[in-house]
Amino acid sequence: MKSNPIKSQNQRVERISTTTLVIGIDIAKEKHAAQAINFRGIVLTKRPILFSNDLAGFEHLEHSIRKLQKMHGMNDFVVGMESTGHYWFNIPNWLVGQGIDVALVNPMTTKRNKENRDNSPSKNDPKDALVIADAVSRGFYTPFSPKDEAFRRIRVMVTNREHWVVKSGRIKNRIHRWLDIRFPEYRQAFDDIFSDRSLATLRRFPAPSDLLQLTPELMVQIWGEYMARPGGVRGKNKAMELQSLARHSVGDTTALEEDKWELRHLIEEYERICRIIDEADEMIEKVLPEIPCSDLVRSVGASVPATAAILAFGGDLRKLSHGNQLLRKAGLNLAERSSGKYKGQIKLTKRGNSLLRKHLYFTVFHLLSFNGAFQAMHAHNTEVKRMTKMQSMMKLIGKLARMLVAMAREGQTFSMDKAQLPLAA
Repeated sequence: MKSNPIKSQNQRVERISTTTLVIGIDIAKEKHAAQAINFRGIVLTKRPILFSNDLAGFEHLEHSIRKLQKMHGMNDFVVGMESTGHYWFNIPNWLVGQGIDVALVNPMTTKRNKENRDNSPSKNDPKDALVIADAVSRGFYTPFSPKDEAFRRIRVMVTNREHWVVKSGRIKNRIHRWLDIRFPEYRQAFDDIFSDRSLATLRRFPAPSDLLQLTPELMVQIWGEYMARPGGVRGKNKAMELQSLARHSVGDTTALEEDKWELRHLIEEYERICRIIDEADEMIEKVLPEIPCSDLVRSVGASVPATAAILAFGGDLRKLSHGNQLLRKAGLNLAERSSGKYKGQIKLTKRGNSLLRKHLYFTVFHLLSFNGAFQAMHAHNTEVKRMTKMQSMMKLIGKLARMLVAMAREGQTFSMDKAQLPLAA
């Protein structure tokens, strides 16, 4: 919401008024489209403002907006756009740099309101820009403000790390598939097929026919190339167990050499990705102390990646007034469908950041293995209140969110006694 030259540069328009020019932008890869309306929704542009996704285009947009502002005698203006994809990242930062306020509209709002103007399901860039401007004029927006440098850095690192975690999962699934076809009995020997000994086996003698060509002593010797302590009774027993499984394997042997070539590259790719994830964790650990409240979140028992994700997508927890705001950001708030006598099932909205939702869930899952307070609350929920384990998990996620926000606002680390106060009461 832009202040005109008469107003102070630091003065902000708190709401849409009769003298506010509302600009809606439909974001695209190369060419953006903008439309202008007044507070009544009347279109003020004869034709859409089309501008390129570069500095010249951004300057053309600003010039066009100021021209419209002067032409229609508007005191203020606000520029709205959808917060979807990644093509919108640059323009709001540039606009804020020019002293222009930016409003972000939820894409679901645009989707559900696209028929309001013309009662038609048609979709095009100029129409989408008008729908976005309409949403802003009615107050359905979130003010955009660039995050602090440390928060932006941690968010980038968490997002990049997740890309490699997902890729690692896909590689693991391919390796599991390979074993299901070629050596389905293999998992009887290894609980974790990605342990050092197992990966060494898959590198050098993955198929049953490979194992049967070696002696247990030679297998232990080859493992020694990849492990510090490959031998001993355990190593020799594992070698004999693998050979016993190989003798009775029902694995497919068709085109085995070609499939072993794929397995070799899958393992190399898996190890490369693991190194990248380790590097990302090191980078996150270095930046994390710069983030406010990171030590408080860690005091609960959250892992480094989980702490980074909670702060990256939850923002500065000190600025939240209640834990429910953190839950809403994660899409963990509840929604109910009911009408008259009909009572629908209450479900999670899942209208929030999926990474934040994932790490809050896994943090509670992790806490249940060692944190006495959460273990006691979980036992109380399942045994006394007769909740299912998943219902208890959801309740504990809410408890965790409220704890984190309260700890951040009070500047206190985790206290086992305070966490169990509801049970004592």
